[in-house]
Amino acid sequence: MRVLLLALALLNPVQRLDEAVARELRAMAGEQRASGSAWPGVMRAATSWGRPVVVMGGLALVVVADLAVGRGWGTARLAGAALAGTNLLVEGGKRAVNRVRPDGEHKRSNSSFPSSHAANAFALAWVLTWRWRRAWPGFYALAALVAFSRMYLDRHWLSDVVAGALLGTAVAWAAWRWLAARRDGARAREG
Repeated sequence: MRVLLLALALLNPVQRLDEAVARELRAMAGEQRASGSAWPGVMRAATSWGRPVVVMGGLALVVVADLAVGRGWGTARLAGAALAGTNLLVEGGKRAVNRVRPDGEHKRSNSSFPSSHAANAFALAWVLTWRWRRAWPGFYALAALVAFSRMYLDRHWLSDVVAGALLGTAVAWAAWRWLAARRDGARAREG
């Protein structure tokens, strides 16, 4: 019972912060739409980068690039493991938490917490950084833009996006560790 009371006490400030950020973003988005700013279009485009067809198309390009230079399937294997694990946890979390979205939509299968766009964007940023280390600022900037777009478009709370980003990063790292352990185990059995 104490743990439940502590959790509730900690969630109240988080919810207040979520609501304050959402209010500010709604006001900013409204002003930008009224002024004809390009930002609403940029945010819709950034959100579309999180669609499965776009992600899979991007991964297909990575596979082709890796195969063309003789690197094999390593990046694709890591991305597949990271995204599969991320999405299993995200979907389980959405159904377990069942949080209403900032725009008022309330469906258990598509609830607000955690943000799958943020989770997938940060998982991919981790994987692509593993493959192309020098480009890490660009990968994480794109992931942050996708995550921010979800708040800007009133689809997620700040805490949804932060939790999704942390989840995606952690699962990508865990997938890398798991695949490395499997590879090392196979080498040990061969040797």
